[in-house]
Order: sequence, then structure tokens, then C-alpha cells
Amino acid sequence: MIKVEGLTKRYGNLVALRDVSFEVAEGEVVGLLGPNGAGKTTAMRVLTGYLPATAGHVTIAGHALDREATAARRAVGYLPEVPPLYPEMRVADYVRYVAALNDVPRRERARKVEHALEVCGLEEVPGRVIRTLSKGFRQRVGLAQALVHDPPVLVLDEPTSGLDPVQISEIRALILSLSEERGRTIILSTHLLPEVEAICQRVMILAYGQMRLDSPLSEVHEQGTLEQVFLQKVEAAGAALGGGEARA
Repeated sequence: MIKVEGLTKRYGNLVALRDVSFEVAEGEVVGLLGPNGAGKTTAMRVLTGYLPATAGHVTIAGHALDREATAARRAVGYLPEVPPLYPEMRVADYVRYVAALNDVPRRERARKVEHALEVCGLEEVPGRVIRTLSKGFRQRVGLAQALVHDPPVLVLDEPTSGLDPVQISEIRALILSLSEERGRTIILSTHLLPEVEAICQRVMILAYGQMRLDSPLSEVHEQGTLEQVFLQKVEAAGAALGGGEARA
């Protein structure tokens, strides 16, 4: 469902991603871990077509991002770290607006908006102005806009950032339900190890712009706790960089 080959992204002399490759199968839920500055958000933005790659290839649901950009983007629902909300709009109006932007046919729009609101637990607040909602509910609106066009792939960047423990638990449960609802493929970027433990089947670790681990969680646990393996991979990446593995 997602295929990434030799992905590299440069910002001038800074290499944010270097020769990153991975695949995510249909229905798989994968966590992308890494310390701050590892390249996670850059990877998410390239995957969703918001940033062009410097080199490499990305294929989403069979569509090459560099040749079939529109089709590839339509196959993805994207929740950035800061949800792209219009605070003065009402919940249902905003989700309907995003549906139109994603070319959901007019005859299907009302049904898909209603479904997105229901799935995300927003059926009781469709007329509320977004700025009046709690952060947890605003995150739900962000998820609703990501899936209103019924994409087979969801890309979530720090989906529980800034939420309290109750809200975190609710959003994690919601993400799991979205993966089960229609066998969606989900890749979520986070720096929270418990997030991956709670939601994901597989973990990838980025450090200094390079993929340092790509493994099922069950195999990671054979090496130690996720925290131990994460620290080991990040420290090894830092040592390799200090030993002459130039980033740029």
C-alpha cells in the first residue's frame, strides 16, 4: 500500500532524510519513532505530497507520487501535528468543506460527512464552532477531515501531542477503530514510545535522517524493551555520525 525507495530530502546543506526505504502493507499499523530532529515530520510531508523529495520514489496505493500526484494524494488522509482547522467554522461545515476540496462527489458528500463525524465521535457537536471545542475534540475534527474522503491510507503526525491522559486514551482507541473499520493502512509518527506499544504492530526508528530499525514489535521485544532498543539505535546512529558518517 505504501512503498518508499531511496527517499532523500535536503534543505540546502542539511540532509533531513538519507536513502530511506520501507514498505507498509494493506491494513498494517506502523509507528515511526525518532528523537526530535530525526526527520519524522519531513518523511510525513513527503509521503503526503506536501514536500517534494530530493531523490527517491514514493508509491501510494499503486500510484507513483512523482507521476500520479493527484491520485496518490487522494489515497491518503493526513493529520499534521497541528490540525489544519478553521477555528471560526462549525464542525460539520468544515468537514464538508474538506470533502469538497478532496473531490468527494456532491451526491455522496452528506453521507460521507455524517459517517466521518460519527466514526470520530463528533455526532453531538456538528453545529459547534471549532474554537469552542476542547483540544481533544479538535483533534477528532482533524481526524474527521483526514478520513472524510474515505482514503485507504492514513498518515498521522504526533496524533496525541498536547492531550491529557484521558484524551490520549480516547484518540488511541479511535485510531485503532479506524484501522479495523475498513482495514486501513496507518503510519503514525511519534516520539512517544507508549503510543507505538498501544497502537502499532510494527516499529520503524529514524535517527539522524536514516532508518535504523524496521521490525515487528514482537521481534523488538526479543531484544529488550522498546525503550532499550530505541536508545541503543539512536546512540549507535550518533556514534556513527561522529565517526565520519556525514549528514551534510
